[in-house]
Amino acid sequence: MSNDEPAADGAGSRPRSEAWKTALTVLQSAKPPSVPEGAEAMTVLIEYPPGDPGTPPHRHSGPAFGYMLEGEMLFELEGEPERIIRAGETFWEPGGDVIHYQDGNNRTDSWSRFLVTMLCAPGRPMLTLVDDEELARRRHLRAPRPGA
Repeated sequence: MSNDEPAADGAGSRPRSEAWKTALTVLQSAKPPSVPEGAEAMTVLIEYPPGDPGTPPHRHSGPAFGYMLEGEMLFELEGEPERIIRAGETFWEPGGDVIHYQDGNNRTDSWSRFLVTMLCAPGRPMLTLVDDEELARRRHLRAPRPGA
């Protein structure tokens, strides 16, 4: 049967597409430390206005995988230097004990929008803020930052 012939199962007369064979582009591949047993997956959209500093230092109960839709994010995980994530780029974090220091909008002239899919440990919140006392205790684990 050619792609222009109707499906034999009577599914209609639409031609079959071949686009699916080349439609997939891998943007990110990572080996997270583990997926908590009974984890719940959620995908969220985060939108920050121009210059917004984002979420205060926090951690996630499981791994998180993100895609920057628009704008720029200042991104920093414990032990890694801060970096800029731009529209079309991906990021991930292992979750668990690792502190996520920054996710704010790096631009003062436009919004930033990104998607994040998280695997949350059962019975634990998706996001937990880190207090100043813990930040002080773990200061040695934070990568040097320009101007800090």
